[in-house]
Amino acid sequence: MAAQQSQGIQTLLEAEKEAAKIVQQARQYRVQKLKDARTEATKEIEEYKKAKEQEFKSFEASHAGTTSNAQTAVDKETEVKLQEITDSYNKNKDAVVTKLLDRVVLVKPELHRNLKKVGA
Repeated sequence: MAAQQSQGIQTLLEAEKEAAKIVQQARQYRVQKLKDARTEATKEIEEYKKAKEQEFKSFEASHAGTTSNAQTAVDKETEVKLQEITDSYNKNKDAVVTKLLDRVVLVKPELHRNLKKVGA
């Protein structure tokens, strides 16, 4: 009977070792799956990052031309306005100078309208 108990104990110990081995393999499998998942996630993140970076660069390139076109349009408009102002100045400067000189030189002495005549 002692041999039978010894054999039963031996069977239980072997079963326990086998169970421990299976648990250890399951842990290693889980750890490996986590590592694989992290690696895969990192790859996906990098691909997404590259795609977004490329999208941003293409957006930036397409709108960079718009900025230079807008700057060119503003420069042309400024040049036109400046030319209009210069033309207006050259056209009206003689008349303005004449009016100013007339006001300064040809003075008509008269009483101010708010001043009342004392004698009247």
